[in-house]
Amino acid sequence: MTPSPRLLLTIDYESWFAPSRRYDFLSPEKRRALDDNFARDVIDRILEVLKDVKVSFYLVGELVEWYPDLPQKIFDAGHEVGFHCQIHRPLTILSDIEHDLQTSITWRRQYKVRGFRAPMINTVEGVYPLLEHNGFTYSSSLYAPAGTILRKGNIWELPVSTLPLLGKPSSFLAPRRMNLPLVLGGEFPYGSSMMSGLFPKTVLKIIENEFKAGLSPVIFLHPYEIVSPAGWPKRFARDMIANPLLYPFTINKLSFLNDLLKSFPISTLENYINGIAQ
Repeated sequence: MTPSPRLLLTIDYESWFAPSRRYDFLSPEKRRALDDNFARDVIDRILEVLKDVKVSFYLVGELVEWYPDLPQKIFDAGHEVGFHCQIHRPLTILSDIEHDLQTSITWRRQYKVRGFRAPMINTVEGVYPLLEHNGFTYSSSLYAPAGTILRKGNIWELPVSTLPLLGKPSSFLAPRRMNLPLVLGGEFPYGSSMMSGLFPKTVLKIIENEFKAGLSPVIFLHPYEIVSPAGWPKRFARDMIANPLLYPFTINKLSFLNDLLKSFPISTLENYINGIAQ
């Protein structure tokens, strides 16, 4: 059974420096100092913006270690708590994935985590047996046209949404990440916050059209796009000079989020999956 159309709104909950690879191999102590309580302090403001609308939060595990009350606040507000890796970096080696899953097992069990999202929407096919073994029921770690619902063993895959401009693709093997081959293949990855940063009105119109077609788009935002960090984006200037594609992630998207909240019915991915499974 396919549930009625709704926007599957997700928040990849990570620190402000996560888009850049420059910080991946710093010590946890240095990364925590860089975060400077940002991830702890903005959660209340984000929950206030969402009000009674329930969304899926995918947490970076080291944030839970730094701020143990973070998942509790999300859980108590009725949102879904999901997993976004232990340390935010490319996560495509199975041994690294298994390490992250083992490191996070205590808090994942406490908050009944069933959803996984790979960092940067970039994973490998071998992730699905690991997710099943570790008690997950679904992943959202590929890019694919809205309405694509895949079954990978006993794991559901609900990809972040693209708009296919040259016909729907026939293969959905991981990795399906946002890169030049994906775009040249005719897919506009509007579910990425990069696109809502550059083309917010276009993305809103696409979502409206997807609803008319009976589809349920999957999109994501980040906390630093909803509540801008102090000194933003100046403190991220060095990273943007090195990689200008990071610029859209520094654009404040609070207005875009408010437009989503007032315009569309919204659901967590977990509730959507439960509707499919019935």
